[in-house]
Amino acid sequence: MYFSSLRQELAHPRTSVQLCVLGIVGGFIAAGLIILFRLCIEWVQNSALVQLRQFFGDERIVWFIMPVGAALIILCIAFATGFKHYRMGIPFIIHRIKYYYGMVPFRTTVNQFFGGMMALAGGFVVGREGPSVHLGAAGSSFLGQWLRLPFNSIRILAGCGIAAGISASFNTPFAAVIFVMEVVLREYKIHIFVPVMLAAAIGSVLTRMVFGEVNELSFLAIAALEEWMYLYFILLGIVLGALATLFNSQIMRIMQGFQNLNMVWRLILAAVITGCIGALQPESLGANFEDVEHLFNSHPGTLVLISILVAKFFLAVCAIGLGVPGGIIGPVMVIGMLAGSVLLMPLQSFVDTNEFTSSFALLGVAGMLTAVLHAPLAALSAVMELSYSPQIILPAMLVIVPAYVTATQFLGNRSIFIRQLDYQKLPYAVSSVQESLEKTGVLAAMTKEYKLFYNAPEEVIEDYLSESPTHVVVQKIRSERDVTFKLVQYDVSLEHNAKPLSYQNMDGVASQATLNEVYEKLKNSRNGAVYIFEQNEHEIQGVITWNILQSFLQRAHY
Repeated sequence: MYFSSLRQELAHPRTSVQLCVLGIVGGFIAAGLIILFRLCIEWVQNSALVQLRQFFGDERIVWFIMPVGAALIILCIAFATGFKHYRMGIPFIIHRIKYYYGMVPFRTTVNQFFGGMMALAGGFVVGREGPSVHLGAAGSSFLGQWLRLPFNSIRILAGCGIAAGISASFNTPFAAVIFVMEVVLREYKIHIFVPVMLAAAIGSVLTRMVFGEVNELSFLAIAALEEWMYLYFILLGIVLGALATLFNSQIMRIMQGFQNLNMVWRLILAAVITGCIGALQPESLGANFEDVEHLFNSHPGTLVLISILVAKFFLAVCAIGLGVPGGIIGPVMVIGMLAGSVLLMPLQSFVDTNEFTSSFALLGVAGMLTAVLHAPLAALSAVMELSYSPQIILPAMLVIVPAYVTATQFLGNRSIFIRQLDYQKLPYAVSSVQESLEKTGVLAAMTKEYKLFYNAPEEVIEDYLSESPTHVVVQKIRSERDVTFKLVQYDVSLEHNAKPLSYQNMDGVASQATLNEVYEKLKNSRNGAVYIFEQNEHEIQGVITWNILQSFLQRAHY
């Protein structure tokens, strides 16, 4: 009885205590998965480094072996699960959110966990936010599927899991909320915003309990910037917009150029390229923020920074374009830091570059994230939260706006996620009617005030309708082979040979469905009704007529 009332409440598109509690539970599950994921990466990487160094001795061989070995393990995992296509990460989750209410296949989740773990531990230039989003959405949506919640609430739970996953990965709860609303869900509704915010808070609390209070980018602190630099920030944004456009276009060029190559050879090629460059320049491996901190602390020269930036850029493009399981945001942030610090060098005759390296690194992150993802608000909130300083807001805006305008209007750049979705032929756009209807579950709209007849004669039904003409009447017909339901109404067609009553076949809709499924069944005839069932298709739970559906379309919350 409790679960029945819970499902009934969650079918409504409104903020409720039940939805908030489920958001917290979903956030707890998602954050737990991400924390386990991060701990596994650290354990694999540390143990592998120790063993390989003891066995080979030569560091260059170790840096070559790690990505190659990781790629072979990823392929073994893929073959064991029968997984042939790497449709994972943020683009795949955007598709599942829009078309499958955030429900994620278990097999892709297994591959994302272990494949992402090995890719990150092996030194590939990929980020952990891709697996974090995938695992977070999967963990929280599995909760909704297990409880058989309405699909509209499962989608919200998936959003909660994504927010908790990003928050647990970077310790940035505010940026996680903005990312979910701006990039993944692409809408701002208060009944979605509140549980997502709670889940992000849970993710941040749990990750701070395990990894400490300070986030990984706390070494980047904003310095007092002089007013004359503001003009230079505009130029900085233009250059970053061009760099982001180059980054996106090269990823897509590699994806299209190697699309006919088998997944096995694509991953091996990515591993060999990463291993060879890593053996020559170990600083170019991975998208680890700690490595950037060590690099900045060593006060490298301009040529060293440029060489690492070029190597990171090339390795990230190859890894992501060739299908290595991992995220794109981590590499973009690292490339942004390096690009920002490199673009500070022309000012070294006027300012102390060591003092402003962190500030320009943060601005580089803001510009690159904006132009690559087309998420200016998420980029602004990320650098503000990462720097713990509101002083970054104005400089970041002066970088974000020209970076976005340059990339989109002048260079024709599109979000890398949208371009990946188009390439993989995964739909992500839905009509406004469908989007509105999917916010309400059928349990919130169905009527239980109906009269059910069992193989009743027409005279009995006609007598009932004469006394209660506004009631919904359903005839249940049981034959030897099947059970069918028919909506019985007065025939008002005014045809010459019309009978007093008309019988319309009714399709069944599961109780987890939304009003969009009802609309799809009734939109052609714009008449009739569907019946709602829970588990047994022959047991009716409620009825939704076309008139009921119309009334929901005309309500204020649409």
